[in-house]
Amino acid sequence: MFERFTRDARSTVVGAVAEARQARAATVTEEHLLLSLLALGALDPFGVDRGAVAADLAAARRRGGMSRADEEALAGLGIDLGEIVSRIEEAHGEGVLAAPAPRRRTLGGSLRSALGRGEPDDRGGSRHVPFAQGSKKVLEQSLRIALGRKDKHIGTLHLLLALLSRPGTVAEVLTDHGITYTTAEAHA
Repeated sequence: MFERFTRDARSTVVGAVAEARQARAATVTEEHLLLSLLALGALDPFGVDRGAVAADLAAARRRGGMSRADEEALAGLGIDLGEIVSRIEEAHGEGVLAAPAPRRRTLGGSLRSALGRGEPDDRGGSRHVPFAQGSKKVLEQSLRIALGRKDKHIGTLHLLLALLSRPGTVAEVLTDHGITYTTAEAHA
């Protein structure tokens, strides 16, 4: 499948891995794909404010990744998500729900630690960061979208459309900034 990716689409995937490493995340998520698209300027033609999109993603992360739809559904049951987040942060520290999941300890990491060598330098890109199920689905969906449009290659537009086609925080943030599936398709 990756042989079909354009140079920009490949850069987006590589950039997503870098975003995940920088955040010390256990996996590459859909959010990392969006942050990479932002960093590469793929959303500039839509006139989005990169900082505002990143801030909205951070706010969603602070809520533990719950979307506003989730928040509204809980509110309908009489549950105040903001109050829950506040209490959790009061007990465990600010931003605790936004913290990346702890990294699994591997045999290689344990051996390096036992030998006093520490972890390899992540800046060199030596730590493998696997793709989360959701981000794998985005990559698969980008192929389906390209095939459906009869495009021979998968570009950043296909990745963006795939992100928009999946429900969740990333699609919600994009929609809040005026990027819907329809508007993205119209820019093609």
